[in-house]
Amino acid sequence: MNINIYPMTQQDFNTISPILSAEFDDFWTISALKSELGNPNSSYIVAKLNSEIVGFAGIWKAVDEVHIMDIVVKKNYRHQGIGKILLEELLRLTKELGFHVITLEVNAQNTIAQKLYLHYNFKEVRISKKLLWYWARCLNLYFTCIDKI
Repeated sequence: MNINIYPMTQQDFNTISPILSAEFDDFWTISALKSELGNPNSSYIVAKLNSEIVGFAGIWKAVDEVHIMDIVVKKNYRHQGIGKILLEELLRLTKELGFHVITLEVNAQNTIAQKLYLHYNFKEVRISKKLLWYWARCLNLYFTCIDKI
């Protein structure tokens, strides 16, 4: 499978918008994703197989760290290594931007994603007690050593 990674464009957003909840996941709203794309502190990428968008991911740059906002793979392309490719690109981008700390939150029930993050040396910090509109709770994993990747 030949996956290519590109910065997300407005055209990519327009392609994803009508199929976001049906073919990707329902925890991202169109308005939330559009807001992130317009945020100068955010960077989003897409994974394409030929010309089809099969995944996307994004980071938010804070003062001294990067937060992974999401890694999303199209439902019928999951379990094929695309999430790994997207994560590796986010880690490369984080390092390129000069950051050394990266954080993320992951659904406590998403054990597949947790295994991926732990494989890349993310460390579990805590289980958040906050309730989010899309998850009952989320597991906060924290990674501090980008230079060892």
